[in-house]
Amino acid sequence: MPLLCLDVGSTWTKGALVSPDGDLLGTAQHETTPPEVLDGVAAVTSALGAAEAEVLACSSAGGGLRLAVVGQERLVSAEAGYRVALSAGAKVVHVSSGDLDGAGIRALRADRPDIVLLVGGTDGGDQRVLLHNARKLAVNRITVPIVLAGNAEARDEALALLAGRSVVATDNVLPDVGELAPGPARKAIRAAFLSHVIGGKGLSRGPRFRSLVRTVTPDAVLTGVSRLAGVLAREEEQGAVLVVDVGGATTDVYSAVSTVEGERVTTVALPADRRTVEGDIGMRWSAPGIVAEAVVERLVSGSEDLAAAAKHRAADVDFIPSTDEESEVDLRLASLAAILAVRRHLRLVDGQLGPRGAGLLVLSGGVFRHATADGLARVEETLRADPILRPVLRTARVVVDRDYVLAPAGLLTDVGRGEAADRLLESSLVQVTSR
Repeated sequence: MPLLCLDVGSTWTKGALVSPDGDLLGTAQHETTPPEVLDGVAAVTSALGAAEAEVLACSSAGGGLRLAVVGQERLVSAEAGYRVALSAGAKVVHVSSGDLDGAGIRALRADRPDIVLLVGGTDGGDQRVLLHNARKLAVNRITVPIVLAGNAEARDEALALLAGRSVVATDNVLPDVGELAPGPARKAIRAAFLSHVIGGKGLSRGPRFRSLVRTVTPDAVLTGVSRLAGVLAREEEQGAVLVVDVGGATTDVYSAVSTVEGERVTTVALPADRRTVEGDIGMRWSAPGIVAEAVVERLVSGSEDLAAAAKHRAADVDFIPSTDEESEVDLRLASLAAILAVRRHLRLVDGQLGPRGAGLLVLSGGVFRHATADGLARVEETLRADPILRPVLRTARVVVDRDYVLAPAGLLTDVGRGEAADRLLESSLVQVTSR
C-alpha cells in the first residue's frame, strides 16, 4: 500500500505519494482551507488518487504557535522562554515576571497566546511567585493550555490550583541557578500543540484532522534533515547539510553533519542546538518582521515600498502573486528571510557547521519551488554574497526541495521506514544537479 505524506501548512497543504520502497509516485498541493482544512487535504488526496493510501501527516497551520511566558525574574523568564521556543516552532509574544495582577492578566489576554509557559524558582527554591501566578491564571479563567515547568517541589500544589485548566506538567526549565534545561518543556509544548492547539485554531470542525496529525512540521523536517545528512555521507559528499525552509509564518533553519565509520553512519546533530525556528520571520503572517530585522541588520535601508508590501501580505495571508513584479517582491523577502534566519542559526552554533562548512544547501518553501530559474539564480547569488554566509557557503551545492520530500522523509522515518526515506531523499535531493 502506498503512503500519502501530508504537510498541512499555514498557506499550502502539500502531499507526496510514496511507494513502500521509497519511490516518489507523485506530488500535489492545494491552498490550505480553513475553517475546514480537510477540504484541502481531500483535494490533494484526490489529485494523487490516494484514497486508499496510508496517511502520515504533520502540520504547522494556524499562523504559528504563540507562546506567553509567565515567570519570576524577567531576564531569566525571557531567556527560558526563548530557549524553549527555539525548536518548538513557537514565537514568544508575551513575557511577564513577578506577581501577576489585573493589569498583567489583561496584557496576557491582549497578546493572544496559544500556550502559556508557567515557570518560576529553581528546584527546592522559592515557590511563592509560581504558586501566586498559578492561582491568578486559574481564577481569571485563562483557557489556553498551560505548560507548567517551574520549581518541581511546588508542582503538585500548582496543579491543584490549576484544576479544571488544560495543564501539562514537566521538568523545571531552571533546575538550578544558571542552568537552563529547555528540552522537557519543548516536548510538552509540542504535545500541547498537537492535543489542544491544533484543534482549536479554527482549522477544522471535527476531531479527524487532529487525529491525523502525528507531529509538528519542524520535527518531521528535522528528522528528514538528519536522514539526509546520512545519505550525503554515504555518497561521500563533504560538508554539512544546511536547510532553509521559508514558510508563511516562520523561517526554519536546520543543520546536520554525518560521518561514515566502516558501514556505520553517525549523524552529529543536536536537535536543541541545530534547529532554529524564527517565529518573527515569514512570508505572510510574519512578513513585516523580515523588513524590520533586515533594517536592524543593515541588509536594507528603510524601504517604504518593501515595508508596505510586507504589511499587505501580513494582512492578506492568502495572497498569491499574480504578476512578475509581485513574484519578485516575494523572492526578495524570501532572500532576506533566509539570510536573517541563517545568520541567527550560525550565531547559535558559534558559526560552525563543521570544518568544511555546508556541502549541500537545500532551499525549501513554496516561494522557492515556484520560482523561475533566473529568480533562483538571483537568490543564490544574494545568499553567497552575504559577508556572514559567504564562508559557510563557499563550496555548497544548492538545490531546491521542489518535491517537498524532507517532511515526508521524516514522517517515513518516524514509522520505521528509514530505507524508504533514504531512497526518497537520494533520488530527489542528492542525485540532482545544482538548481
